[in-house]
Amino acid sequence: MPGRCIAHVDMDAFYFSCELQRRPELQGKPVVIAGSGPRAVVTTASYEARRFGVFSATPAARARRLCPDAIFVAPDHNHYRDRSREVMGVLREHVEVVEVVGLDEAYLDLSALDVPKAAARRVKRAVKEATGLGCSIGIGPNKLVAKVASDADKPDGFVVLTRHEACTRFAKESPALIPGIGPKTVERLRAGGVKTLGMLARIPEDQLVAAFGSDRGAWLTRVARFHDERKLQTVRVAKSESRETTFDRDLSDPAELEAALSALARDLCERLERQGRSGRTIGIKIRLDDFSTHTRARSLEQATNDGDTVATVALELLRAFEPSRPVRLLGVRVAGLDEGEHHATGDEGVASATRHQLELEP
Repeated sequence: MPGRCIAHVDMDAFYFSCELQRRPELQGKPVVIAGSGPRAVVTTASYEARRFGVFSATPAARARRLCPDAIFVAPDHNHYRDRSREVMGVLREHVEVVEVVGLDEAYLDLSALDVPKAAARRVKRAVKEATGLGCSIGIGPNKLVAKVASDADKPDGFVVLTRHEACTRFAKESPALIPGIGPKTVERLRAGGVKTLGMLARIPEDQLVAAFGSDRGAWLTRVARFHDERKLQTVRVAKSESRETTFDRDLSDPAELEAALSALARDLCERLERQGRSGRTIGIKIRLDDFSTHTRARSLEQATNDGDTVATVALELLRAFEPSRPVRLLGVRVAGLDEGEHHATGDEGVASATRHQLELEP
């Protein structure tokens, strides 16, 4: 699509920045946002902590070893969601087409603007002025270039690249730089002598297809050369909100599981009630100690955000499932938010099967 101009807005150390506004004394110190349980992982870390090798998803125990002087702060996800809504509201005030892809990032379509770079700088200033939070922006002819560019000069970055400039700038980087190229693919490429994006871009497509299959091979060819024709998606078909927790130890006692699920349901409904939202479909998520993940759901006649109602249905679903192994993670979800005018026809997902995490690698 000639003439496309896409920006990717990525908030700088978003969770930490939110905490810093509440606790200014954390400025300049190594701070780690993480839970306290033995299975907790790092949500994010200040740039001072990142210098010690502490990043998002690092096990909290390892983070303590890497950075023993770090200040650990428990995550406050309700607060982060509220701040995220503020940020996304600012983006929508300045740009018509916005795709929100997480609490702390979004794509903007600037193609119709006369001076897109100036508009992006205005957005960057507006976010800072309205929320006090900083962000980095990458601009390119497609979502892939914009995404990678936004991370190229963090924090407070502003990087504009053409596709050819991206190919040159990142030629010596690992293929892992590209979102969607995971460790397994990187290892297979490395085993074949392909260590950089530049090397990957020079491989004929038919060789990649032979090695990775038609879809995956063709995709690797495109992204290695920073081709990306994806459009921005501004509409989310499924509207839902959920709460889940990973236990410090695997649980088998039904009473403990039910108490945990009830607490999650009531916490979720308190949030929905504050938002004035309700939904008809109630679901649960169960991850067993073998890491298999199972879901069950049921639709009601009327939408609800009542904690007792959601907890009752969630508990019925859990009892019907009867976990055959100890439970590692438990979650509850209310879906179909703001669709209360529709009527249910019966249970939904009763025959749902085990759902495993999507593997990007072939």
